[in-house]
Amino acid sequence: MTDKQTIAHQLNRIRGQIDGIANMIDEKRDCIDVMQQILAVRSALARLGKEYLSKEAVQCSRSAKNYGKLDMLLKQLFSLE
Repeated sequence: MTDKQTIAHQLNRIRGQIDGIANMIDEKRDCIDVMQQILAVRSALARLGKEYLSKEAVQCSRSAKNYGKLDMLLKQLFSLE
């Protein structure tokens, strides 16, 4: 699977989780259950963001003209929780 396919797959999973949260709210599910799903989506997005930024940093490092972009990406990568 390519990086682009992996990211698309992860985004589709996250989209499914978000749709599930919307359904839970429509069904008036317990707030703790809804919040657990919201936290799971947040965590999944954070993981995807770190993975994406790290791959972008590798690509930027191959080109000297992208040094400024690389510096910004690395700062963003290491400031994520």
